[in-house]
Amino acid sequence: MGIRSLTRTEAEHRAALVTVERYDIDIDLTALPDGPEVRCVSTVTFSCSEPGAETFVDCAAEVRAATLNGSPLTPSGDGRIPLPGLAAHNVLRVESVQADTATGAGVHKATDPADGEVYVWTSFEPDEARFVWACFDQPDLKAPHAFTVTAPAAWTVLSNSGDPRIEEQGAARRWSFPDTPPLSVYNTVVNAGPFHGIRRETDGHDLGIYARRSLAEVLERDADDILTLTRQGLAFYAEAFAMPFPQRKYDQVFMPEFGGAMENYGCVTWSDAFLRRAEPTPAERELLAVVLLHEMAHMWFGNIVTMRWWDDLWLNEAFAEFACHWSAEGATRYTDVWAGHLLNGKVRAYLSDQGPVSHPIHQPIHDVAQAASIFDSITYPKGASVLLQLMTYVGEDRFRTGMAAYFARHAWGTTTLQDLIDALAEASGRDLTGWRKAWLETAGTDRFTLERDGDTVTLLADGSPRPQVLAVGAYDRVGDALERTALVRVEVTEARTPVTGIPATSDLLLVNDDDLTFATTRPDPTARDTLFRAAGLLPTAISRGVAAATVWDMLTAGEATAAEAGRCLTAVLAAETSDAVIEPYLTLVTNIAELWAPPAERPALTEAVAAACRRLAADPGRRQVALRGLARTATGAEDLAWLREQAGDDVDLRWRALVREAELGGDVTAESAALLERDTDPDAWIRALTVRAALPDTAAKAEVWQRLAVDREVPVAAVSAVAAAFWRPGQDTWLAPYAERYLEVIPDLQQGGMIPAMTYTSQLFPPYAVDAVYIERVRQAARDASPVVRNTLLERSDAVRRVLRARVANA
Repeated sequence: MGIRSLTRTEAEHRAALVTVERYDIDIDLTALPDGPEVRCVSTVTFSCSEPGAETFVDCAAEVRAATLNGSPLTPSGDGRIPLPGLAAHNVLRVESVQADTATGAGVHKATDPADGEVYVWTSFEPDEARFVWACFDQPDLKAPHAFTVTAPAAWTVLSNSGDPRIEEQGAARRWSFPDTPPLSVYNTVVNAGPFHGIRRETDGHDLGIYARRSLAEVLERDADDILTLTRQGLAFYAEAFAMPFPQRKYDQVFMPEFGGAMENYGCVTWSDAFLRRAEPTPAERELLAVVLLHEMAHMWFGNIVTMRWWDDLWLNEAFAEFACHWSAEGATRYTDVWAGHLLNGKVRAYLSDQGPVSHPIHQPIHDVAQAASIFDSITYPKGASVLLQLMTYVGEDRFRTGMAAYFARHAWGTTTLQDLIDALAEASGRDLTGWRKAWLETAGTDRFTLERDGDTVTLLADGSPRPQVLAVGAYDRVGDALERTALVRVEVTEARTPVTGIPATSDLLLVNDDDLTFATTRPDPTARDTLFRAAGLLPTAISRGVAAATVWDMLTAGEATAAEAGRCLTAVLAAETSDAVIEPYLTLVTNIAELWAPPAERPALTEAVAAACRRLAADPGRRQVALRGLARTATGAEDLAWLREQAGDDVDLRWRALVREAELGGDVTAESAALLERDTDPDAWIRALTVRAALPDTAAKAEVWQRLAVDREVPVAAVSAVAAAFWRPGQDTWLAPYAERYLEVIPDLQQGGMIPAMTYTSQLFPPYAVDAVYIERVRQAARDASPVVRNTLLERSDAVRRVLRARVANA
């Protein structure tokens, strides 16, 4: 019998019946150094509004014993334990064991290859706590949690609350943590292992950062940046929400083999891939800042105030994604962060929202399995962009007032979308009913262009637009630059909106200047050539980004060729002044050359990007990023030799150059083995595997596919890099068998929980050695997949379909 997914109806019935008073969770980790087992005793104290009624508790771990008010219980075999004959006041006690700590959901044991030390983390969103201990695994049944953890004596144990009582027990220690505030079970955490830790007192908070011992030097290198950002974020949110973070302790734990980051209350878990083994680039530093502030925003939006059900998932993720950019721009040195959001996330969201998986930001969610499928580009970057539009629509001061009222009114409770809309409507004095329906309950993307008629400029919407405020900028050529001569904000309610105050004779009129709304744009017919030729001459990172996003969207829609888009974005790359967006531009232009261009045009476009990288490398501030770009685009022996000379003792760059040399058919086996011996990174074996993945070699492809896709040896955070080296242009002869094998593994892609399912499904998807018939076969296979796998398959199918169309049309 399979593990059942909780339905909304079941959750509503259980919430009406049960009030959880507290959880007491006793966890034993002492078996982990030598074995796989995590042993738990979960004691749940709860009341029932209808004595004599029946419900169930979630537990997908192996149940060793279970009692309700002293009477034994029998699990049903579907991840649930029936609870018959409830009393007005109840005590449930469940002993459970989770032995699948290698590939299972909820809890994971990782062994550091550098020293053999063991680390363990838990991660529960959306409903994976049930795989570790018994609980009512739904967001609206919040309660205090008291964790008691027994672990090897050399380990440090970290959880949501601070100041645990520690007792020595021979070869083990017992950590007893104070009660948490009322939390949903998915917001709780236990992280443990022989950590290297750094603590610092600042502004009344006790801040801690931790990582495995083999990364101590990297953690020390980045500590000041991480702790400064933490202090800045806590101060910004305390003021913006009129509510300081209510706990002294705030920990961040960088864990091996973890995917992304998770916002556990007071104890955020990160992938330790964020601790870059080479000196971080500006874009990598900005990404760390954005993720840090995203997870921190969840302390308020998700933890203190929690969505009642998963149809309001966007209340968590979209808001945190908006808030992290808002706070980064307002409180840190990352003042161009919205440009990074546009080029990294928003362009992906535009593509998703115009494809087969488009959905409203707020939509009915039948069960938790469906909820797992909407942790996507529409919920995150589109949702964040829509909230930026909402703040623009009501005004930032009134937005802040509304948010402060929302948190004051609902702290430690649960809410629905309407609670947030009501608070913002009251603060702004605007009726947001129509705004809510148009933006949050309607799928799809508005499109705008301009019409020039004599001295008149009119903004044209493709269909009926959503209510929104956007800006139109006017630019004229002055020497070698475009200068803004006017900027007009327009409130849109109709398909045609006059734009007053804009000179109709301007060289370029930029729709959605300052990127205030979520809408695709097109240049007016008289300015198309100007946009493509002169996008790099625009004066700010955000105006250049808006122009680049328009060009990219035209490429994906079949309205521009790869050659046109490649030339335009390479020119923007060469002119860009904001360090943190150089890498996104390099990614876009390289993807155009590798993926979107017809094979006959690929060498010339790749050479153009490589030439741009060589020029950028002359700037000391851009050298590292430019050389990394060249390592993706080097076109032959001359480039590779120069790159090798430039790399010197830079181990990271030498690995990147070896990947490219392997792709081009070079004999890199001996050098790769020698570099592996030199590299002090505990995960350097992944770099060596990445080199092997790039080889146009039958045996190498077979080995890497087995280790990557079948055995899943590669940590989830590194799957993207290895898969990108595996699927290379011009290697169809070696790749064709693996397009077929991808179809074979689709039924297994859901294993391991939501993050691995999304990662493996998207990153293993073949962009080469496939055709339109193959895409249709994938779409057919998607019908029988789990919701998270199905949606990811459909999204990637649509993207690759567009790529295939562009290759043929451009040819």
